[in-house]
Amino acid sequence: MILSQLSLYRYQIPLDKLLPVGKQRIDNRQGLVLRACTADELGESVCCEVEISPLSGLDVDEQPLQGFSQESLTQVIDELLPLLDTLVGEAVDTLVTSAQATKLPSLAFGLSLLHARLSGRLPAARQQARTIPLIYQAQDEAPQALDARIDGLDDTVHAVKVKVGQTSMAQEIAMIHRILARRPDLKLRLDANRCFSLEAAIDFFACLPLEAIEYVEEPCQDSGDNSALYRALGVGFALDESLNHPDYRFTMAPGLTALIVKPMILGSLPDLQAMTQQAHEAGVRVILSASLEASLGINALRDLCEALTPDEVPGLDTLSAFSADLLVSTGKNRCLTLENLICLKQVAREAV
Repeated sequence: MILSQLSLYRYQIPLDKLLPVGKQRIDNRQGLVLRACTADELGESVCCEVEISPLSGLDVDEQPLQGFSQESLTQVIDELLPLLDTLVGEAVDTLVTSAQATKLPSLAFGLSLLHARLSGRLPAARQQARTIPLIYQAQDEAPQALDARIDGLDDTVHAVKVKVGQTSMAQEIAMIHRILARRPDLKLRLDANRCFSLEAAIDFFACLPLEAIEYVEEPCQDSGDNSALYRALGVGFALDESLNHPDYRFTMAPGLTALIVKPMILGSLPDLQAMTQQAHEAGVRVILSASLEASLGINALRDLCEALTPDEVPGLDTLSAFSADLLVSTGKNRCLTLENLICLKQVAREAV
């Protein structure tokens, strides 16, 4: 199959509520849509779109986002625009070569995902979409609002993700006990975003029912203290932000229970497959997680989850904050089409 046409679009979607990015907050999401069409010897064509949206840019206070994508959206655009001219007219497998050549993880992921879609190696998920709900209590929000979120959970939900390290210890300990008082059957995936010293982490988790904690994402400021926390209290930990460092290589450690993998930040699908295999061989779970993609990107992550980690429920519960869907409808009042996006470039293979 030959890449007969390539188009690049830019989107920006305002958020109905602020979304946390570590300890920062964003009020809109920006990214790209890369569309490709193929042609075979019989003249038949296949077209598909992928989202490329590095988790970078500025927060609501006009400060650069820290600890996630190292590349900017502008860097991706600057590399991708001339690449389209090189790719058009080439075999679909050239997308894999280009994904391996780039040093921008979000671009590597997008190109390899596009190849998987066009070559039929990543079919649509057959199972009904599942995700882990994100439970939080916003600042100055009444406890009854938290109660409403808990009461609104479906009976089939048995695990939730809870952000900690955002407010005072006393407030968050009370919040967790309040959640479990209303739904004692829930297991908690706590996300600490490296907010605790080892001493503070021991003080905090010693006040919680540890049997209800599935794991804690990045509990300690010094990642070397995560295993010390495990030895002190038996609290298993997961790595999240640590995986975003370009030099990260999988290494087993006492208490390491799961890897929270954000494919948009990790890079190409072969890299994702290799890390998944290494972790599983060591008995460590791999849980795919969103980088706050729009609905097009979330839909791809659902498909990836079924293909790579079918026994895990991914962390994709972020679309409720988006004011509109992107190409793939989730039932919002607005679903942006390509006509609603800014077209940055279109190239087509010359007719033979």
